[in-house]
Parts: sequence; C-alpha cells; structure tokens
Amino acid sequence: MLIVLSPAKSLDLDTPPTTRKHSLPEFIGQASELVDVLRACSPAAIAELMDLSDNLSMLNVARYAHWSEDHAKARQAIMSFDGDVYGGLDARSLAAREIDYVQRHLRILSGLYGVLRPLDRMHPYRLEMGTRLANLRGANLYAFWGDTVSDALNRQIVETKAKVLLNLASEEYFKSVKPKLLKAPVITPVFEDWKNGRYKIISFFAKRARGLMARYAAQHAIKDPERLKGFDLDGYAFDAAASGERNWVFRRRQVE
Repeated sequence: MLIVLSPAKSLDLDTPPTTRKHSLPEFIGQASELVDVLRACSPAAIAELMDLSDNLSMLNVARYAHWSEDHAKARQAIMSFDGDVYGGLDARSLAAREIDYVQRHLRILSGLYGVLRPLDRMHPYRLEMGTRLANLRGANLYAFWGDTVSDALNRQIVETKAKVLLNLASEEYFKSVKPKLLKAPVITPVFEDWKNGRYKIISFFAKRARGLMARYAAQHAIKDPERLKGFDLDGYAFDAAASGERNWVFRRRQVE
C-alpha cells in the first residue's frame, strides 16, 4: 500500500527532530526552477498570488532569497510540517520501525518539491499546489508538474508491490495526480462527524483524521488495505453501508 498526504501551510522549525535519518528530495532541480520564478516576484505580487498578509509575504520572499539546492542542513519534511494533519500523525512520537514504515509507504505531495518522502530534507517554503504561478510549462503548478507526480508514485507502487494507493490528500493536492496513469487503484477515505442531526465532513476533524489514519497504518505496519477498515482512532469506525468500493466512509457520533 502506498499513502499520499498533503503538506501543511504551517511549519514547526523549532522542535528538535526525533531521528537523524534523512534523505534528499528527488526533484530539487525542478524546485529550483520554481524558486527562480518566485524570486522574480515582488513582495506585493507574492501577497496577492498567495493571499498572504504583508508579514507572511515578506517572510516567504526572504525564504525564496535564501533557498539553495544544497539541502545538507535542511530539516526532514515530516519533522517540519505542522497543522491538523500532522497533529494527527504526530511523527515525533513514532517508533523507529514506524518511521521506517512511513519512509517506505508514505509520500507527501508538494507544490514546490512535487513529491517528498517523509525524511526528505526540505527548506522552509510556502507554495500551495493550487497557486496559479505562471511558469515555462504553463499557467499553474499542475501544468508545471504534468505527469511527474504520477510517474514518481508509480515507481514506488512497483517497488513496494502496492495493491492500492490510499488517498489521504486534499482535493487541491490530489489533482496533481492522474489516477488513470497509476498502476494501482485509488481508495479515498472519507471522515464524517455527527453534527446537527446528520453526518457531515468537518474540515478540522477530517484533516486530523487523515493524519491519524497514516499513523494507524504505521503502527500496525499495514500492507493489506483491508486492514484499514479496523481504523478506530479518536472514535472513528468504518461504515460499510455508507461506503463504496473506492470511497471508504469512517464515522463517529461524538465531536470532541
């Protein structure tokens, strides 16, 4: 099984990593091309392009200015991303064997890096996949990455003999993947909470649940996707009646 996650807008660059293991991104050259495009943008243009405050715009302009293809001192992706999904994953509390599992079976889709392994070193950045950044390959990042993301996932599907690709990414990021090109079917879990008399997707809880499911897979070293139907963290349970063949619904009655 191969799992894909979205990255996070927020970063934690202060908490020390819990592992020294690391790897390097496959697409540093392509990331460098995008950084060159971003460096040509003024702070005001970056603020408008990404809908950022002036302070956040200046922060990211400074990051692009200092970005380098040398990643020797950069932090691992899984130890840098913060936010709802990564709160659920809680990578720093994973055991060594669980870190090894996610390094092999988890991929993070990235607007800047295309595809990241969890232990790939990355420089701090802000570039969401849906950003309409014009570049030499097209009008946006989907055009820039083309088939590259799908091809990279296919290589990992073949290497791990994955039976399915588990889509725990957001719609924005999964649009960078072309399912028809993949050598494995896609299963997309849906997480719903009971509110106001019905089940519905609540963004904060759904994001956290995606990270929790990735954590559950690592804790149980899951390779057979059917075992994911036993996912029960934070009170969720698989609902067979509400599920389809490729969309698996997990529900809980109590919102925390």
